[in-house]
Amino acid sequence: MPAIVTSPMDMALQEARLAADLGEVPVGAVLTDGATGDVLARAHNRVETQHDPTAHAELLVLQEAARRLGQKRLVNTDLYVTLEPCAMCAAAISLARVRRVYFGAYDPKGGGVDHGARIFQQPTCHHRPEVFGGIEESRSAALLKSFFLQRRGGRSGEGAASALE
Repeated sequence: MPAIVTSPMDMALQEARLAADLGEVPVGAVLTDGATGDVLARAHNRVETQHDPTAHAELLVLQEAARRLGQKRLVNTDLYVTLEPCAMCAAAISLARVRRVYFGAYDPKGGGVDHGARIFQQPTCHHRPEVFGGIEESRSAALLKSFFLQRRGGRSGEGAASALE
């Protein structure tokens, strides 16, 4: 029987589903070694469970990989995340020197990469990773929309996919 290959974005989506099951905004992230594809860390949002406004999936994988590798610079790593990173996470991605960012759903309300602050386009940004948005966008957006629809008791509303609700 052939081995089941799971892409890093599929793993990030699994993490996002775990977050939703815990009542967290369903965002998942995976950080891989850019040369080998090995998974260095994976996480989901833990803002509610840790009572920490900075416990975003992206920050959690950066922290775990830095600890694991024993270094603050995560050069030649690739980040896969189900939602466009916010400004806080984008700044951390830049500081960590992540090589590439692949994200799922765009976040016009709270995003900090293609929307909002556009951190990587600022002249004060020290490192600009390559960015690829819209990877598994429909699956990522569906998780977010379902989560917020359920949270509102079935009422739809503006900005249902924004993680900053």
